[in-house]
Amino acid sequence: MTTPDALTFIVHAPAIVDEDARALDVIHGMEKALPGLRLAWRISEGGRPIALPHRDTWLAEMTRDGKFPLLCNGDESYPVTVVGRGRSGRLGSGGQARFEVHAETPLDAPAIAAAAAVLEAVAEGARAYWGHASPYGYGSEVAQQFRRSPHGPERSPRGLPMLSLPEKLPAPAIPWFLGWLNYWSAAAAQAIGFPDPARDAELLTRARRTASGGWIVQLTDAPLDMDNPAHLDALLRTYERFPKIGGRAAP
Repeated sequence: MTTPDALTFIVHAPAIVDEDARALDVIHGMEKALPGLRLAWRISEGGRPIALPHRDTWLAEMTRDGKFPLLCNGDESYPVTVVGRGRSGRLGSGGQARFEVHAETPLDAPAIAAAAAVLEAVAEGARAYWGHASPYGYGSEVAQQFRRSPHGPERSPRGLPMLSLPEKLPAPAIPWFLGWLNYWSAAAAQAIGFPDPARDAELLTRARRTASGGWIVQLTDAPLDMDNPAHLDALLRTYERFPKIGGRAAP
């Protein structure tokens, strides 16, 4: 149900376990953050939404075995989706298994206005280490920043710094990269040295504290546009401020 004009939310959290209550926390948080949202449909094998009249009970039964199946709002003209995925420690930071939550909303004015609240809901509900919200397709831009060879270029085609592959990072709390909206848990903020009141005065004007002690940090007023020189400059300045993001400096 993904469309090119979508806003993507991805958070990285500790591995899901049996009878894990975080899926329900994520769902309830998203519904509170985005007015009128009800995530009470699953997707059939044919791609059609199927109503779940007892959604919370159904989801609790599914997560009893450590699963977080895809749910949607049942509106194919305005799709909102969320799903959880387990990842092995083989390719994880610090060699630790993790749990990723992926959500998508349309990229329109109401969703953009609610984006910070949605990211906070997903991240805090999942007890995430870090996460981001960015326009759909941003991952392909970030992929060009990952250093796959010690003899590779020093900059991406966009002029952004190269980043270590996630499995090269020493701890799961270190963010892999920057997005438009960034969620940094208290542990992630401490790992990268945020905030410094003197050095982060500008970022703090677009940042807010979360209930768990983490942060939501917005880089630009509008969602990132990689063809906008001002947006690239904001990314570059923030990468320069936090060299530990992407493993570019020793922890």
